[in-house]
Amino acid sequence: MPVIYRLSWVLWLSLFGAGAPVAAQVAPGPIPVHDPVLIRQNGTYYLFGTGPGIAVWSSADRQTWKREKPVFASAPAWATQAVPGFRDNHIWAPDISVHNGVYYLFYSVSAFGKNTSCIGLATSPTLDPAAPNFKWTDHGRVIQSVPGRDLWNAIDPNLIRDEAGRPWLTFGSFWAGIKLVQLRPDLTGPAQPEQWRTLARRPRNPQLNDSLPGDGAIEAPFLFRKGEYYYLFTSFDYCCRGPQSTYKMVVGRSNTLTGPYLDKAGQDLAQGGGSLLLAGDKNWYGLGHNAVATFDGTDYLVFHAYDAADKGRSKLRIEPLGWDAAGWPVVKP
Repeated sequence: MPVIYRLSWVLWLSLFGAGAPVAAQVAPGPIPVHDPVLIRQNGTYYLFGTGPGIAVWSSADRQTWKREKPVFASAPAWATQAVPGFRDNHIWAPDISVHNGVYYLFYSVSAFGKNTSCIGLATSPTLDPAAPNFKWTDHGRVIQSVPGRDLWNAIDPNLIRDEAGRPWLTFGSFWAGIKLVQLRPDLTGPAQPEQWRTLARRPRNPQLNDSLPGDGAIEAPFLFRKGEYYYLFTSFDYCCRGPQSTYKMVVGRSNTLTGPYLDKAGQDLAQGGGSLLLAGDKNWYGLGHNAVATFDGTDYLVFHAYDAADKGRSKLRIEPLGWDAAGWPVVKP
């Protein structure tokens, strides 16, 4: 969930909703979502997104969706204590993955428009709400950013494992950009000794107070390995503004997980680089905060976009992701 410090909370709720009733809500796509991630278990697709308690949808075909109960019925106690200003159990930008039969769900809690933020972790042995062993266990805070101490923002997490199986977390929004840190094997905190890397950033007004986001609009990283490269997807410019949204997706790649990530012109994303992957048009005002998922040998780009036919409300889009002769991702609607 990006920093939207110029939007009022009322406008946010009007665009994306405070959470519709979950009982038997079934809808054809595109459904209203924000910051979506997608995974499949036993033939059923599960979509997680920003919302009260973390929004959850399920589908058999990625076309018709059933709204499930949220992950958290009430705000995690640790989150309300660690993040003054966190309210309404409105949890941002989840990330879902599976490893050794356990599903790992990272999520973001944040004060509105500040880098008073934390990334938490919950796990479950299954995603099927009807399974007898279905249960989310919250493990609390993994990393935290503090105004005046950190020039980065602990939101928008994404987990990836390197060739040796070691877990790494990329994250970040505005401030000094996109960060990367290795995690402990149990994923509950940074590996020791801590080493924080910057993967991507944009120019920022140096006169700003460290507690303010600034004008370097970058966030929502997602790392994906394809062939010999790691690809870093991230979003530029502004989300969450309805018809005024200017969100777009850019990409860079590296032979190593820790970077540097270069765009098609050879410019380092840590120095403001980034090759455009997809931007808004007359039908979609802006789009971004993507994930990449692979099903049956096909890669898919999963993201939200602001629907010009529906007052700029945020909707789900899932598009096949192709690769050109040089190995760069190409969206094939």
